[in-house]
Amino acid sequence: MTSSGNRSSGNSRRSVLKWGAQLAGGAATGLVLGRRFAAAQDYKGKVLNMLSWPGHGDPAMVGPFEEKYGVKVKVKEYVGGDQLLAIVNSTPPGTYDVILADAEVVEELVAANQIVQLNPNDYAFDQYWPQFQRFEPHWHDGKLYAVMLRFGYLGIAYNSKLLSPKDVESYKVLWDSKVKGKVGWFDWYLPSMGVLSLYLANRPPYDISNAAFDKLKSTLLSLKSQTGGYFQMADLFSSLSNEQVWLVPGIGDWVALLLEDQGHPIKAVVPNEGGLQWTESLSIARGAPNPELAREYIRFATSPDGQVRTATLKSYAAAIPNKEGWKLMAERMPQWADRLRLRTDQRNVMDEYKEGKIFIRKLPKQQSIEEWNEAWTKFKSA
Repeated sequence: MTSSGNRSSGNSRRSVLKWGAQLAGGAATGLVLGRRFAAAQDYKGKVLNMLSWPGHGDPAMVGPFEEKYGVKVKVKEYVGGDQLLAIVNSTPPGTYDVILADAEVVEELVAANQIVQLNPNDYAFDQYWPQFQRFEPHWHDGKLYAVMLRFGYLGIAYNSKLLSPKDVESYKVLWDSKVKGKVGWFDWYLPSMGVLSLYLANRPPYDISNAAFDKLKSTLLSLKSQTGGYFQMADLFSSLSNEQVWLVPGIGDWVALLLEDQGHPIKAVVPNEGGLQWTESLSIARGAPNPELAREYIRFATSPDGQVRTATLKSYAAAIPNKEGWKLMAERMPQWADRLRLRTDQRNVMDEYKEGKIFIRKLPKQQSIEEWNEAWTKFKSA
């Protein structure tokens, strides 16, 4: 397959042609390939250090890259944007090469001067869906700082044995008497409060007035008696699988697909009021010891082959933005293409996006992060 990294060869080809018209056909091709081989040899023995959510260091994902370049990908895992920021702000420059972060955290990484500007011509955005070719959260002051790797939608994950699809058509189900004490929460204010903001018809959900924010806070507090717990990432899976909770707002297929694979009747849905899009993105860390190798890794991960691999990570699956990756998925793993709704010949994940039901998860606009966090903390301690 042609990888996204092949786009960079355009500059090399133009340079070769400038050296003389006599370099043509097979000779020019051989020279370009020889240069690529030499570059690959230059990386041999190096270690690419990556900071990421859990599971992205899976050999099924990084193995082909390690083999191609003769390198080792070493991954330090974190859980949550706050932990990521704490790590990068407490470690010296040169600790990491690649940072995998949620799109909304990219803004904070830019503000903290922790990631560097990228050249958009280095990446195969022409293979991406139009909606993602210039993904707004990744651009700041007209400069690119991150490349979308994968995404998914957040609405409600629920036990399909105990609740019907009709039950979860609206977030209103959270107040239903039959789920009293059975509503669980992913312990993170941003997705949890974001979907409630959508329920209150705030579009977009994070750019709201102070009056709307007050209503959001009171709506959140009204769910205290319905709540069965607040969970970190690992506990979230067990709480749904053992029926401690029956439904969790603010999460989606990334939980449901894994639990379904384990035989649990867990489904995910975007209710009528809409859902959020989570987005994981790749950036190059400021002071990266191996910036060129980091660029090659981003190219690999966003190539069709890399996209299929990241979409089907054992830790949690996701949709992918590369249309060529969709095609390869349909050829290589048709069942996963169906499960992830990455089919161009039938209704797919892009349809809800086109219909205006999906809103990008972002940081609060009119209030501070601290104000939203305080509201979430008050809800948990009420």
